[in-house]
Amino acid sequence: MENEFQSAYQEEQHRLSLAMEEIDRRLEQLRNTPVYTGHDFTEQVLESAREEKRQALAKSSQEPYFGRMDFDERGRGQRKPLYIGKVGVEREETSAYPLVIDWRAPIASLFYSFTGGEETASYEAPEGTIEGLVYLKRNVVIRKRILERVADTYNRESDGPAVSDEFLVYRLGENKDNRLRDIVSTIQAEQDQIIRAAKNTALVIQGVAGSGKTTVALHRLAFLLYQYKDQVSADKMVIFAPNHMFLDYISDVLPELGVGNIQQSTFADWALHLLGLDLPLADPAETLSYWFESGSLRTKSMDEAPGRFKGSVHFMKLLQAFVERLEPISVPAGDFSPWDGAVLPRAEILNWFNEEYKPYPLAKRKERVLARVHRWIEMELKKSPSAAALKERKKKAGTREKAYAKKWPQYDALTLYKQLFQAAKGLPAETAAEMKASLPAAIFKTTQSDLRNQVIREEDLTALVYLHVLIHEVESSQRFDHVVIDEAQDFSPFHIALLDLFVKGHSFTILGDLSQGIHEYRGVHAWEEMSSLFAPEHTAYFALTRSYRSTLEIIEFANTILEQGVRGGITAVPVFRSGDPVRTESYDTSGREQHLLTALKELSSKDYRTVSVLTRTLKEAVELHEVFIHAGLDVNLIDGGKQQYEGGLSVLPVYLSKGLEFDAVIVADADHEHYGELAWDAKLLYVGCTRALHELWLMHDGALPSYVQKQPE
Repeated sequence: MENEFQSAYQEEQHRLSLAMEEIDRRLEQLRNTPVYTGHDFTEQVLESAREEKRQALAKSSQEPYFGRMDFDERGRGQRKPLYIGKVGVEREETSAYPLVIDWRAPIASLFYSFTGGEETASYEAPEGTIEGLVYLKRNVVIRKRILERVADTYNRESDGPAVSDEFLVYRLGENKDNRLRDIVSTIQAEQDQIIRAAKNTALVIQGVAGSGKTTVALHRLAFLLYQYKDQVSADKMVIFAPNHMFLDYISDVLPELGVGNIQQSTFADWALHLLGLDLPLADPAETLSYWFESGSLRTKSMDEAPGRFKGSVHFMKLLQAFVERLEPISVPAGDFSPWDGAVLPRAEILNWFNEEYKPYPLAKRKERVLARVHRWIEMELKKSPSAAALKERKKKAGTREKAYAKKWPQYDALTLYKQLFQAAKGLPAETAAEMKASLPAAIFKTTQSDLRNQVIREEDLTALVYLHVLIHEVESSQRFDHVVIDEAQDFSPFHIALLDLFVKGHSFTILGDLSQGIHEYRGVHAWEEMSSLFAPEHTAYFALTRSYRSTLEIIEFANTILEQGVRGGITAVPVFRSGDPVRTESYDTSGREQHLLTALKELSSKDYRTVSVLTRTLKEAVELHEVFIHAGLDVNLIDGGKQQYEGGLSVLPVYLSKGLEFDAVIVADADHEHYGELAWDAKLLYVGCTRALHELWLMHDGALPSYVQKQPE
């Protein structure tokens, strides 16, 4: 086996040297070619192609590929070594295969989907199904032009055992920094199936903590841009993430894959920009405080939360009915007279509004009718008997036209939303009473109070955008080619139905984990709430159950929390990567701060890049941060307002840790007082535990919750 490994290493070292020579030579040629800056279109196209090759070769020059697959295509009778990389590199001479095959190419799918065996392998190409035999699958690690590692995951001609997970475990054991990284060299078969799924499909992905669902979704964007390059563009794709810090955390993945210009936003930012509203939203921490810190959770049902009702398709339909009721009361009463003796009958105006411009939404119908009124005035002015009469009529017409326009309803989303919840203001009494009766009394009252005090909450934004669509319609410039929604369990069905109006062909990647549904007061309880919005042929469901993030010990510990605390949570299947046992350590209340400080110092002295302390509340995180800073530690406080995740040592409330991962995690105050016996508490603690890659410590004063297994100290 040792000789076999040495032979493989020497072979790959030789192959790398040849590949680097060719890449360097071609890159030098392109860099020595003068850049065209003229105005000839043909030359501009050629220069664009040269620049694309320069960038591809420059990217390949440091780490040209990560895998090799020897494939014998049926009918050719020739075994070919194929090298797979992040960027494809064509050969100068005519050849059946490129120097490096782009990981997104059809044939590269074999590298991910083939998991061993003697049977024929196949992949789908534009010309049809291609079959053949795989003789070798090999992973290689190249960093800064140096070959560091060679690992065969399949060898048809070797007597040695298959080591399909050996390379994966090696990569998973690496420490993390303050950015999410690509997984292109370790994509698993079930992940690759999601990445390469058809474009016009609403994919719903249930992925356990650490299953790589976020990274898979980002790789899917890169694949769609490659596979459907004539149908989609990067600037027409969008990623909706839970907060700005999370967007910063994932910001390096797409550039590493050679993809740029994809929109990245929170739903709130996108909605406010679309609405043209420049106003602060109510602090989300207010809602979080209500549910997480006030104890209200223990006395209230999730379905009583305003976010659950306002996130329902039922509320969406109520808004549509509300706008439909506005149509009959849109045209002001009475005829229009620009000056004495000239009359435009209301019947004529109604005909324009109800017949000629009926296909348009209300705001555009109003705009077109008023423009028609203006043209009518201009035509009537031409009938003026004298210049003096024309001047007098113009003056009166201008004043009366402005007054008439003000009689029309004001069609903007916020005004209509206020009318809906202000019971009769601007609406006929019958319409107002009917709409009020259709809304839950408690929600009507609280929203009415918010709007009177100029308070807009995140849960109102979906309704506001939908009202905007109903009265203005979706402009072509506002449509997306593909939408990714991360942490989708915290979105509502209304969110998805609304965004479907903005995306072409139901092209979604919707991903999340119901076991991490700590925002149940506004999110979904089952994925069917979202998938049922689409026709069966337009949706697909995938479950990612393997967790690649944490050690075996951490995953098994976290699974127990779900099994005993949630009773129905979706547990993870670990990749066999063993590490230190989970630690549960008790302390006295008087020694709490010193105990946590000692634990943080111990973990930070190890070879870890990221260590976090997770608290139950933001108040406790702020207090501990002051303790750590006073002790001389360089610790970042994550409070929900940060735009960037800086890595290193961090302290944050557990509910803000979702989506992040750390080399080591300390869960502070993991006792029964802070985490009770409700499924909500168990989910929250599960989120905290599954942030850890290598080490997990739970520190507590008093008894642990019943669903937490005490570990030997």
